[in-house]
Amino acid sequence: MINLLKRVPLFADLTDAQLEIVSSITSRREYDPHTILFQQGDPGQTFCIVVRGAVKVYTSNKQGQQKILAVFQAGDSFGELALIDGKPRSATAETLEEDTVLLTVTSESFHLLLRAHYDIAKQVMVQLCSRLRATNGHVYDLTFLDAPSRVVKYIVRIAQQQGERRGDKIIIRSAFDPDAMSGLAGVHRNVLEHVIRDLEHQRILFLGASEYSLDISKLFQSPYIS
Repeated sequence: MINLLKRVPLFADLTDAQLEIVSSITSRREYDPHTILFQQGDPGQTFCIVVRGAVKVYTSNKQGQQKILAVFQAGDSFGELALIDGKPRSATAETLEEDTVLLTVTSESFHLLLRAHYDIAKQVMVQLCSRLRATNGHVYDLTFLDAPSRVVKYIVRIAQQQGERRGDKIIIRSAFDPDAMSGLAGVHRNVLEHVIRDLEHQRILFLGASEYSLDISKLFQSPYIS
């Protein structure tokens, strides 16, 4: 449990003793695929940590069109803002894989912990500031980077977060999800497919049935990296 909590950005700077305190207020639950954990507009009452599986977070319009904001996997966490301020959820969360397992923390228990342990509360605030800076960076990307550059940037980001380095290549041991990637990069599916075809043609990206790889050396020699 402690090793998992260490991977959660919100608790990244906590000591083992502090993590033991956090661990004491968590609950473990298992979910079927395509389970809606909460919907956009629901009250913010829980903070979630992915133990196994994957969860997508998205917004949708009245026509049912989705914009994927993030896909969370083992060690990732989500829902902390609504947990802290109690305001309605800004997006919907849905499990993607069979037997997805989450650790959850309720709003009530989390606020009690923060009131009782200022040292933990301070570190949580530092991490929230870091999240805000990352969001500002995403807004910058959407404003100033062209669509192909955004696609490549997010492929590289996922490779850095989830991949295994082997020489000049990074191996990501999960199937490439075009819907999730187009949502993360903020591009239409046809734009994403055009970039993917070009990356494959240049032998920068290799897509398999259950994994994909990125050749970093060829990427940095390509026009995508200026």
